[in-house]
Amino acid sequence: MMKKITYLLTGMFLFVAVNVVKAQASQECNIKYNLFKGNYVTKKYAEAKVDLEYLLTNCSKLSVNIYKLGAKIANRTNDHTLAKKIYEGRLVNFPNKGAAKAHSEYAKYLIKHKLASSDEVFLILEKAYKISPKEMSVKNIFRYFTGITEKYKDTDPQKVFDTYDDVIESVQEKLDDYNVKIAKLQAKEEAGTIDSKEKKRLKAYTINSGSLGKVEGGLDAMISEIATCERLIPIYKRDFDANKTNGVWLKRSVSRMYNKGCQTDPLFETLAKAYADATQSADAFNFIAGVLDNNGDKKGAAQMRKKAFDLETDPLKKARLKLREAQGARGSRARALAYEALKYNPNMGKAYLYIASLYQKSANSCGSDEFEKRMVYVAALNKALKAKRVDPGCGAGRYISSYKKLVPSKKLIFQKGVSSGMSHKIGCWIGETVRIP
Repeated sequence: MMKKITYLLTGMFLFVAVNVVKAQASQECNIKYNLFKGNYVTKKYAEAKVDLEYLLTNCSKLSVNIYKLGAKIANRTNDHTLAKKIYEGRLVNFPNKGAAKAHSEYAKYLIKHKLASSDEVFLILEKAYKISPKEMSVKNIFRYFTGITEKYKDTDPQKVFDTYDDVIESVQEKLDDYNVKIAKLQAKEEAGTIDSKEKKRLKAYTINSGSLGKVEGGLDAMISEIATCERLIPIYKRDFDANKTNGVWLKRSVSRMYNKGCQTDPLFETLAKAYADATQSADAFNFIAGVLDNNGDKKGAAQMRKKAFDLETDPLKKARLKLREAQGARGSRARALAYEALKYNPNMGKAYLYIASLYQKSANSCGSDEFEKRMVYVAALNKALKAKRVDPGCGAGRYISSYKKLVPSKKLIFQKGVSSGMSHKIGCWIGETVRIP
């Protein structure tokens, strides 16, 4: 009996002792963690590194912030050994918390300090991409796609196309998110109710959106060299039977042929019909409307566009459908449709850019002399500037740069006998009043 009691007491003692040790260790971890954060905030990086080393060794699962802040300390102190230890430790202890971003940031670190070859960096970016392209930095998205293009453009162009589509979809999701956030904050700014924190967020969203827009333009330029009709059509003919019920493949194939102007080939109609059959989606029906238009069935095309538009519920996607319809029209009708798109997404920069391009094309026909013709570019410039303001990621910069070169010079304004700041009514179908620059 005494032996049993002794055994039980010993067990209880050990249980209590172990838990006391665990509690003490946990308490020590929390103390070190708070000291670490305090030293980081006050920029005492040498002191923070001492606590960081303790945390990495003894409290590796306490918080993912150990690794997030630790990576910043390693970067600021150029401690390459520590950077690697943090990167690898985070993936072991927090594999499901921002792993894609961790890969992306480590790749950036390696590039900055020239610690790895292009192939080694590419492999890390590939890991990030496979987890979540949305978590990658803007530059790393571009780097990864550049690597894919260089590696596969001749041997497997379809892989380049698929990667482009994945990346662009991720970029578009980010741009849409920024578009909505910017619209809300700009409304508060115009109403005078925006606070200082919101102003900072608006500035950050504007910068990030603009950077993403540049990536989108860069990716488009890169894919344009590869995705020609001569290259696309044989590939899609070859792969059609294996993918004729694959909605994602069909959507991407139809979209690429449309964007590259390959609609006159019979394959486009085949792909569009298969896409509609497979998905019954608004996007697919909109492509069918284009096919009907090309075949001369204007009434059928109009009905199909209405069907597509009514089926869509997302206002941002409704706006895109209207803009695509506008791009198939001309003059005032095209502008009216672009403005309809803006009713569903007032911050759709590409709609303003499309109106600007319509004005540009009419410059020679909407003026009786050089001054009046160049004033059309002022109207185009105003639309491009509006596009950039409401939608920094829409790629308005090159339009603005182009139109600025074409507005009336001071000499031409003087010769016309008018003054800067005066109103000028543009004639023909444009019918807009603008300020003389």
